[in-house]
Amino acid sequence: MADNAVIAPAPESIEFDQGRHSRAKIGYVLLATEQTVQDDVIRLQPDGVGIHFTRAAIPDSITNESLAAQVELLADCAATLLPDGSLDVVCYACTSGSLVIGEQRVFSELNRGAPNARATSLITGVIRALNQLQVRRIVVATPYLDEVNQREVVYLEEAGFDVISICGLNLEKDSDMVRVAPHYITEFALAQDHPDADAIFISCGALRTLDVIAEIENRTGKPAICSNQAMIWDCLRLAGIEDRFDGYGRLLAEF
Repeated sequence: MADNAVIAPAPESIEFDQGRHSRAKIGYVLLATEQTVQDDVIRLQPDGVGIHFTRAAIPDSITNESLAAQVELLADCAATLLPDGSLDVVCYACTSGSLVIGEQRVFSELNRGAPNARATSLITGVIRALNQLQVRRIVVATPYLDEVNQREVVYLEEAGFDVISICGLNLEKDSDMVRVAPHYITEFALAQDHPDADAIFISCGALRTLDVIAEIENRTGKPAICSNQAMIWDCLRLAGIEDRFDGYGRLLAEF
């Protein structure tokens, strides 16, 4: 600092407002490998709603073992999201991770890091979305290994759903899941439809299903849910945000 510079006294009063995010603040704990969720959440970010991200370390390998290890990281990750305590909702943004760990344990760990926020998870959003649509018999399409699919069937059936079938792409790497073409996701999902199914669920936040969920719904004539669509809907509603979005399926347009 120059020798002749003067440090002026601070003003006696400062005028504050509510900042840019006066309606709500939502935090997402992502996998370190994630390349889709963040874009989808930002795409559907309402005015006045703050979106905040942090990442939990994981190798580029989505297995029951690697997902279970995430539980040790959730609290510390959540603690990095707005440590002033102003976060309204905190979400673990991994479908398979949240069902492998279990929702209640996820909530507990998230709230250890962000005690003032309402905790949720991606599988929680899916279950709430399916219940909102009043469907019970579902078919499920995933990119996962069979070991993860088996866990998913058990979890969804324990939540009260009848899983008619589940089919995975047998991909292990998140870096492969993010590259599955949206037009292929559409055809893959349609191929899983069944006359007895009330709805189709396309599982995994890494898949770019949000791009085509309305097309899947229109072509089947029945409700279709995908991970990121359900998660965004759940987090916004938990935060008291009732904004609707056209072009992303009935869930976001009507509920």
